[in-house]
Amino acid sequence: MTAIAQTPLHGALAKLDRDRAQVRAWLYVVLVVLFALVVVGGATRLTDSGLSITEWKPIHGVVPPLNAAEWREEFEKYRQIPQYEQLNKGMSLAEFKVIFWWEWAHRLLARGVGFVFALPLIYFWASGRLERRIKPKLLGILALGGLQGAIGWWMVASGLAERTSVSQYRLATHLTLACLIFAATMVVARGLARHSQEPSARATRRWAGWLVVLVMVQIYLGGLVAGLDAGLAYNTWPLMDGRLVPGGLFVQSPAIANFFENPKTVQFVHRLGAYVVFLAALWHMIATLRAEAGTTHARRTVLLFLLVLAQAAIGIMTLIMQVPIGWALWHQAAALVVLGFAAAHWRGTRGSYPRETEVELRN
Repeated sequence: MTAIAQTPLHGALAKLDRDRAQVRAWLYVVLVVLFALVVVGGATRLTDSGLSITEWKPIHGVVPPLNAAEWREEFEKYRQIPQYEQLNKGMSLAEFKVIFWWEWAHRLLARGVGFVFALPLIYFWASGRLERRIKPKLLGILALGGLQGAIGWWMVASGLAERTSVSQYRLATHLTLACLIFAATMVVARGLARHSQEPSARATRRWAGWLVVLVMVQIYLGGLVAGLDAGLAYNTWPLMDGRLVPGGLFVQSPAIANFFENPKTVQFVHRLGAYVVFLAALWHMIATLRAEAGTTHARRTVLLFLLVLAQAAIGIMTLIMQVPIGWALWHQAAALVVLGFAAAHWRGTRGSYPRETEVELRN
C-alpha cells in the first residue's frame, strides 16, 4: 500500500524535474546570449561605435543599409553629430562602416535576446511547465529587458546633441542594469537545479548575498571609468600618480561630483572597490571553510575567490598596458563571470526551490 500511495507523488516529482530541466536549459541559453550582448556592448564602447547609428528604430532598424545610397544616407546622419565634427572629421565611408557594424551587432543581439527570452516564456507558461513561484520573477526579468532597451536609447541620445560621447552616468546605468538582468536570470536558473547540499548557515548566506551586491557596485564603478575613459590615465599599480592616495581627488565642486565626473577620483574609487571585493571574497572563503568544511558551499567559495583573484590580475594588466581592446574585453567578460558565479553561489547557499511544495500547489 505504501508503494502504491507513493507512486502518484513520485510521478509528479519526476515530471516537475523534467520541466525544471527544460526551463533551466532555456535560461542557460539566455545567459549565453546576455553574456555575448554585454561583451559586444563593451567592444562598441571601446571602439567609440555607440553613436554611429543616430536613430532608434526597434523594428526597421534590424535591416542594415543594403546599397551604396543607403550607406551614404546613414553616413550623412552620422556626420551631423558632434562626435564626427570634433573627433572623426574626414572619416571615410569604409571607416564609418566599421563602427556602424559594431553598433548594429549590439542592437541586433539586444533584439535577439528579447525573442530568446519572450517566445520560450510564452511556450513554457502556456504548456504549464512554469512554477508559480518563478512566474513573477520571469515577468520581472522581461520587464527589466524592456526597460533596458529604453535606457540604451536614452544613453545614446546623450551623445547626439552636444557631447562627443555618451554620458558616463547613463553608460554605467545601462551596464549595471544588463548585469542585474544577467544575475537575476542566473539566480532563477540555479534555483531550479537539484543541489546536492542542504542550505548553508545563515552567516554564509548573508556574506554570499553581500558579495553579489559588492560585485554589482564594482561593475557600476567600472561603467563610470569606461564612460570617462579614466583608465587611459595613471597607468601604474599599486601606486597611482606616484602615491598610494593621489592628490587632486576633490578638485571639483561640489565634492560629490568628483566621484562621478573627476576621472582621477573615479579610477581611484574603482581601485578601492576592487580591494573591497577581494578582501570580502577572501574573508568569505576563510569563514566558510572553517564553519562548513567539506561542503559544496565551502568549495564554491574557493572557486569564487580564485575568480576574483583572476579578475583583479586582468584588471591590473589592462591598466598597466593602457587599456588595449583585447584586455579590456577580457576584463569586462571576467567581471560578468564573477558576477554570475557569485549569484549562483548565493542561490546555492539557499538550496533549490522546494519540490514537494510545488507539487502540492499543482495538485
